[in-house]
Amino acid sequence: MLIGIDWGGTKIEGVAMEHDGRELLRLREATPRHDYFGCIHLIKTMIDALESQTGRTGSIGIGIPGSLEPASRLGKGASSTWLLGRPVEKDLYEAIKREMRVENDADCFAASEALDGAGAGHNVVFAVILGSGAGAGIAVGGKAHHGPNNSGGEWGHNPLPFPNVTEISGKPCYCGRHGCMETWVSGRAFEAEYASHTNEQLKASEIIEKKRMGDRLAGLLWDRYVDRVARGLATVVNTLDPDILVMGGGMSNVEELYRDLPRELAKRTFSTVFNTPIRKAVHGDSSGVRGAAWLWKS
Repeated sequence: MLIGIDWGGTKIEGVAMEHDGRELLRLREATPRHDYFGCIHLIKTMIDALESQTGRTGSIGIGIPGSLEPASRLGKGASSTWLLGRPVEKDLYEAIKREMRVENDADCFAASEALDGAGAGHNVVFAVILGSGAGAGIAVGGKAHHGPNNSGGEWGHNPLPFPNVTEISGKPCYCGRHGCMETWVSGRAFEAEYASHTNEQLKASEIIEKKRMGDRLAGLLWDRYVDRVARGLATVVNTLDPDILVMGGGMSNVEELYRDLPRELAKRTFSTVFNTPIRKAVHGDSSGVRGAAWLWKS
């Protein structure tokens, strides 16, 4: 049996899976935000529950927000800032007292979709998460690609390409820089931009519904959002030219994305042709936790 844990900023999810991908049990709890050891305790409790309720012992894979610095193995690059500088792997091991594999959550998402999701059959998969934050993972040959700095896929913390005068120098990001892609294309960024024009706090799904009903401002902000996503991904296509782009996170549920993004991307890429398929993640929010379980797939 394979056990996967997705340690997210808002929820911690666990799954018990067969080696062929069939799910036996899934559990989910709200993340104890800003409580580092509370999160670790919850993960330990969840693993115990998965095993006791299935009556089986499983290998353990854990996807974490951010990643581990290659030499020190301390947490880095996490929007869940309470992981930064922490010996995450060591503390998890001391709590669980079992061998485990720990990787970045976006890498788990990419590997999941490459193995048996939207990217199955494609060699190089670039998997984008447009959720409360923005990030990406790269899978090659069905396995996550990390690189020597454990920074593969850190798309969300590149600057927005070709900024216009209103976008310079960009909004502050939790990472300490300004103008990161995350500050422009996350779901929260989309909501914040609407609020800045209207002083009305709406969820992204509500803004999209207003757009569909003909609201002019919502439509303009959607067009601006798609243009920014296209600018960011054009850099990826020009550099990596992946075989497929797989979209995840809350904004990936907007069906118009798959109509509007390809034509905007085609305007931005260096090549005169743009044939890269853009697909919605097959496993949706489940991809991260499934990918964590797949960390033990040989």
